[in-house]
This record gives sequence, structure tokens and C-alpha cells, in this order.
Amino acid sequence: MRLTTKGLLLIAIPAVFELALLSGLMKAQSDAEQAEQWSLHSEDVLRQTASILAPVLLESVRLRGTVVSGTRDTSTPVMFWMDVDRRIDRLAELVADNPTQVERAAQIRQSVQAYRQWSDRVQDLVRSGRRRDVLQRFRDLAATDVLDAFRAQIAAFQAEERRLDSVRSAEAAAARERQQSLIVAAVVGSLVFVAIAFWIFARGVRGRLALLSDNASRLASNEPLAPLTAGNDEIARLDLTLHMTSRRLLEAERQQARFQSDLGRHAAELAQTNETLRQQTQENETFIYSVSHDLRAPLVNLQGFSKELIHACDDLREGVRESSLTPQQRERVEQLIDGDISEALHFLQTAVLRASHIIDALLRLSRVGRVEYRRQQVEVRDIVQRVIDAMQATIRDRRARVIVQPLPPVWGDPTALEQIFANLVGNAINYLSPHRTGIVEIGTAPAPPGVQTLRIFYVKDNGLGIPAVAMPRLFSAFQRLHGNVAAGEGIGLALVRRMVERHGGRVWAESTEDVGTTFYLSLPDAAAPSRVDEPETEASADGHALGADAR
Repeated sequence: MRLTTKGLLLIAIPAVFELALLSGLMKAQSDAEQAEQWSLHSEDVLRQTASILAPVLLESVRLRGTVVSGTRDTSTPVMFWMDVDRRIDRLAELVADNPTQVERAAQIRQSVQAYRQWSDRVQDLVRSGRRRDVLQRFRDLAATDVLDAFRAQIAAFQAEERRLDSVRSAEAAAARERQQSLIVAAVVGSLVFVAIAFWIFARGVRGRLALLSDNASRLASNEPLAPLTAGNDEIARLDLTLHMTSRRLLEAERQQARFQSDLGRHAAELAQTNETLRQQTQENETFIYSVSHDLRAPLVNLQGFSKELIHACDDLREGVRESSLTPQQRERVEQLIDGDISEALHFLQTAVLRASHIIDALLRLSRVGRVEYRRQQVEVRDIVQRVIDAMQATIRDRRARVIVQPLPPVWGDPTALEQIFANLVGNAINYLSPHRTGIVEIGTAPAPPGVQTLRIFYVKDNGLGIPAVAMPRLFSAFQRLHGNVAAGEGIGLALVRRMVERHGGRVWAESTEDVGTTFYLSLPDAAAPSRVDEPETEASADGHALGADAR
């Protein structure tokens, strides 16, 4: 027999017994509650009869006092008798389930009415000054005994109600005794049945359960298990499952050891690669910074010497004019000075200026990785609005329309974020197509499933677009796609990518040539803490706004 069948039988037998006891207990509880309710009902009835008797007796005393004092201005308000009548109605409602008491309530009403008629007649006689007739009425009252009849009716009613209350109290006590007896029987019977069920159940399965428990402990301690338990019930199947689990755990441990070994090796290789990349990046930035500074001094010398050569040419030109050279010789020298030498100096100064711009771009590119970001919650809508306000002249010149959708806050460095949007919005405006009305839109896009810590922003334009062949090198430094449209060194998008990556996000683009371009960037949501491991100190003074020179 299966353990579940045994268990159901052992549970069903005590359950039937307990249900029978519970039914009797509930019946006894109901009887006790009903008897207590009737007892409270009797108390309400007695209070109601007292509320009828007391005002009538007080009225009788008041009337006698009036007669004794000889006061002629006396009357009982109608509201008094109406209130007494309402109390009798309430009394009749309380005893509506008892015909005898209902009849007595009607007799009480008749007695009150008889006394009211007598009282009204006496008050009429008092007001008319017929004192002798009043006294006669009181003497007649002794004979007719109207008030005593009212008292007798009240007393009989209360006596019957007290009798009923005694009966109901006795029934309540008996119900409580039955309830207590059933409770004791239920407790004792439950204990007996539980003891019998435990003895029957333990006699057959206790030893096998002990063996199963021992195997479970061995499995938890990773020790060899005892032989399988004989039988075909749940205990045998559980023991078989424990043995199968033990074998699978041993195999899983061997696989885990292999995986951990491989993971450790890969982690070490990845850490070494990351360290190499970090060192290379740091060396590259240091090299660029050093070379840029080293190149600036020769350029300054070249620029200074070129100016000196210009002044020397002016002096030479003046000296030629004052010399004794022939006109042909003087003209020839002046042509050399004004032509070849001036042109060479112009090319030299242009090359120096271009080299200076490239050095400045290299310095900005090297400083991006060394600027310390100040992490805080940043309102992107305010940053975008400042960028648009700063570009109003260019926007009006291009006759462009800028659309700004609702932009949520993000977590990052405000100066770096302003540089990012300044580059992207500036690119969108500078590279609009002259053949159609330019439209630039800034908004947000839904985040991919499972990425709840990043916000996706986009800057979309309907400008010149980017050729497909140029997309792979779009974010590389010194890449100019439309060099004849706007000035720059081609590092804007490289700076944008570096700054976005330092915020823990990424930037990408979708473009169709002569249709438009959309730049996307992901930034940390303001509701999520920053996950980029960088110090949160004040930004460097080098964090000035960068111009749009990516293409």
C-alpha cells in the first residue's frame, strides 16, 4: 500500500470523529449564544416595563401634590401620554414572539388609558375649583383602584418575564456545560486518535525513514550512500532519487571543476588583455599630449620667424627702392619679394595655423580620457536648450527647424553631456541639405528589452547623409566626410564616442545618403546609480564646449 493511501486513511478516521464532535460543539455553541441572547432580551424587556411604570407613578405623585396644595393651574401634557404609549408599543415589539406577554402589554395599555381618563377628569375639576368633587374622586379611586390595577399589570408582566429569564438562564448554563463536555471529549479523542495513528504509521515506516534520512545527510555531506531501500512505495522511490542525485552531483562537481579551471584561465587572459589595453591607451594619451606640447614650441618659432621674414621683406623692399639698382633689377627683386617670397610665407603661415589646429584637436582628444567627471543627476532638456540657444544664429542662417521632444534626466557629468549634444546638434545643423527645409529632431527611443538602466536618445536630421562606405570609420579621429561644407579637424564624433563610453553607454548612427542621419546614444538613467568606476570630482578646466567638426 502506498504511503499516501496509508496517510489518507490515518487522517480520515480521526477527521470523521473530529467532524462529528465539531458539529455537536457548534450546535452547543449556537444554543449557548441563543440562550445568552434571550437573557439579554429579558433584561431589555424589564428595563422597558420600568420605563413605563416610573413616569406614570411620578405623574400620580404630581397630581396628588397639586390637589394638596390647592393649585388650580395644572395639566398633563399630551406629549407625556404619547411618550408612554410609544414605550408600550416598544414593549409589545420586544415580546411579539410571546402571545401571553403581548396580551399583558395590551392590558397595561388599557390600564394606562383608564388612569389617564381619571387623571384628566380630576385636573378639570381642580381647574374649575370644585375641590369637594376632587376629594370625592380620590375616595372613588380607593374603591376603583385604577392605579393599583396598573401596578398589578406591570408586576404580573415583570414576574412572567423574570420567570422566562430564569428558564433561559438555565438553558444557557446547560448549553455551556454541553459545550465544555464536547470540548473535553474533542481534545481527549483527538489526542487518542493521534497517538494511535502515530503508532500505526511509525511501526511500518520509522526504520525506513531513518535510513532515508541518513542517506539524505550523507548526500548533504557528500559521502557515499547506503544501499537502496527495498519496496515500491514513496520511500523507496525517494531513496532511488537520492542515489541518482548523488551520481549527478558527482558528475556536476567534475564538470564544475573543469569549468572553473577554464573560467580562471580565461579571466586571467582577459585581465591581462584589459591591463595591456589600459596601458596602451594611457601611453597613447600621454604620447599624444607630450607630442602636442613638444610640437607647439617649433610651430610658435615658425610663426614668429615667418613674421620676422615678412618684416624683413618690407625692409628689403624699402632698401631696394633706395638702392642704385637699375629699374629692371629693382623690378625683378620686387617681383621676387611680392611674388614667390610672399606666397611662400603665406603657405607657411597657413600650414602653421593648420598644424596648430591639429595640435589643439590632439590635446582635446588626449584630455577627454583624463578629465575627471562630476557625477550627478542632469536635466537633458536644459542642456539641449542651452545648446540650441547658443546656435540660434546658425539655425536662422540655415533656416532650419529644431524639434525637441520630452527628454528625461540622466546620470552623468553636465559639462561632458553638453559637449556631446553640442557636437551632435551642431553636426546636424551644419550638414543640412541646401535643397530642402532643414529639420533637426532631438528625442528618446525605447530601450531594448532587459536594459532598464539606460536611456536611449537620438539626434535626427534630414541633411546630406553619410555614405555607406564611410560608416565603419565614422567615429574615428580626423575623418572628414564633407570637408567643403563646414570647417573642422574631424575629431568631434571621436570625442563624442569617448565621452559616451566613459558614461557607461555607447553611440551609433543610421544614415542614408541624401536622406538624413540619426545618431543614437545611450546614457545612464537618473533612476539608476552610475556604474562607471571613475572618481566623482570637479571637472577639469579643459572641459570647454567643442565645435561640430566630425564630418
